This record gives sequence, C-alpha cells and structure tokens, in this order.
Amino acid sequence: MFYYTYLLKSISPGIKKTYVGYSVNVNKRLIKHNTNKGAKSTRGYKWKIIYTKKFDNKSKAMSYEYKLKNDKILRKNILNKYS
Repeated sequence: MFYYTYLLKSISPGIKKTYVGYSVNVNKRLIKHNTNKGAKSTRGYKWKIIYTKKFDNKSKAMSYEYKLKNDKILRKNILNKYS
C-alpha cells in the first residue's frame, strides 16, 4: 500500500488558501474535502489537487506532510511550479 502527501489549493472565488494532508486515496479524500466532510479547516471551500508525492509507508508521508505544512518557501515553490 502506498501513501500520498498532497497539496490542495482553494478554487473558491476570492479565496487564497492551501491545505496539506496525507492519504491512501487522494481523489477520495478530495471528494471529502469538497463535500465538507474533510478537515475542519477545509469546510466551506472548494479545492483542487495541485501536487502529490508518493511514499511507500505512512511515516514517510506524515513526515513530508509536516515538512510541507511548516516550510512556507517549499509550499510557495510548489504552488508556483504546479498551479
């Protein structure tokens, strides 16, 4: 089983928000975020996947998620490159 760290960008008008998470199935997780059943901070917004990175175990995916959440420069570089 593979795990993915993902970066979402809000597509709601006038909103500039991003969200980082990890999941086994990113598309299924995106549906949850877009139907207000995902993380509390994503509710009320519509999202699109900007970036995913695949890992062969959960701890690596969680470590990268933590890094991406806390490294604003890395997140900005990914946004500029993929959005």
